Amino acid sequence: MWKQLRELLAFEIASGGQVSIVNRLDRETSGLVLVAKTAIAARDFGLLMQRHSLRKEYLAIVWGWPEWEHKLIDAPLDRQGKHQHSAVWLKQMIHVSGAPAQTEFLIERRFKRSTAAADRFSLIRAIPRTGRTHQIRVHLASIGHPIVGDKIYGPDEQLYLRFIETGWTHELEQKLLLPRHALHSARLALADEREWTSALPPDLAEFVR
Repeated sequence: MWKQLRELLAFEIASGGQVSIVNRLDRETSGLVLVAKTAIAARDFGLLMQRHSLRKEYLAIVWGWPEWEHKLIDAPLDRQGKHQHSAVWLKQMIHVSGAPAQTEFLIERRFKRSTAAADRFSLIRAIPRTGRTHQIRVHLASIGHPIVGDKIYGPDEQLYLRFIETGWTHELEQKLLLPRHALHSARLALADEREWTSALPPDLAEFVR
């Protein structure tokens, strides 16, 4: 994306602009990304984020049917390797010595893909109040509803290592169902002045249908 941005905004860059990505997404997360074309805009956006004036909302497809309609998770996050073994260096965990992290969750829809109890899923709106690494993914996994397709926080972190070695295989499809985690940046609202929205992309919309 960075390479394409530089090509798209080549004129602005040649004229002294400074292209900056304001809200970064995990590699497999789809959806909205806010880009500043000047250093001044980047600074202003940065200040808005520090003041929590940039509101972000995500849509996630998770395993199971939560027993609640609305939930706030307030649980600090830290890199798992600092406290216990993890085969994935960047993997995060809930730990008392970690950085504060809060995420609000609301149920959008519960659905089935077959009559089997294991084929129950939910579409959840996630509103992060802080911006920690993998925050939404860790918080959902911690309450027993990991995101579909999540190779790190899903059924087994070894699936992530296997994917790195072999790419997408039938075995991985059987366990993860989707080739990427089902998380989508659906809404960005800027200090009650501007708002951008993005519907579920085709792969996730098809899964929900």
